[in-house]
Amino acid sequence: MTVQLDWPRDVVDRFAEEARRKGLSLDAYLLQTVLQQKGSNGAPSDDAERRRKRADAGARIIEIQRRVRPDPEGWTSRDYINYGRR
Repeated sequence: MTVQLDWPRDVVDRFAEEARRKGLSLDAYLLQTVLQQKGSNGAPSDDAERRRKRADAGARIIEIQRRVRPDPEGWTSRDYINYGRR
């Protein structure tokens, strides 16, 4: 399939330079870049992005756990869930 793009010359030059630094043709570099961005459903398509999102979620959970202290009688899992919804 052939795709034709009408981009400003400076944008094309920047992409071409980056492709050259990575040892790729401009076509291969653009295809690789597009495929790494997002899957067709908007979800991250590469493992690094998924790992980053999981790590961010884990960090948020740990931060919440540091802020939330159970009452002296102890909270149930449901209590924590309901607290997190506030």
